Amino acid sequence: MTMKPRRPCRYPGCAGFCEQGQVYCKEHIAESSDRLRGGAAFRGYDRRWRDARAAYLRRHPLCVSCQAEGKLTAATVVDHIIPHRGDMKLFWDESNWQPLCKEHHDQKTGRGL
Repeated sequence: MTMKPRRPCRYPGCAGFCEQGQVYCKEHIAESSDRLRGGAAFRGYDRRWRDARAAYLRRHPLCVSCQAEGKLTAATVVDHIIPHRGDMKLFWDESNWQPLCKEHHDQKTGRGL
């Protein structure tokens, strides 16, 4: 079986190489995603969000998914139950928030699998 040569990373000025099927190297794949969709502050995760998040976690300190499993784990993430996709009304709707631990949040968003 012949192997294809690795592609150079498309990130400006990077001399790294990509994994098969990727266009950015491991170092720049996350950064390129933020550039394409805007940084966290651009998407609404600014100082106002950090303050609201902290207040919500003080009122709801336990992960709801862990509680459903009979465990008590501190929540570290305020998750949007329905993804807001830029809808600021849905973004700020506290009835659309739930406290999760990082593990359950990563599983929900598909990053921890």
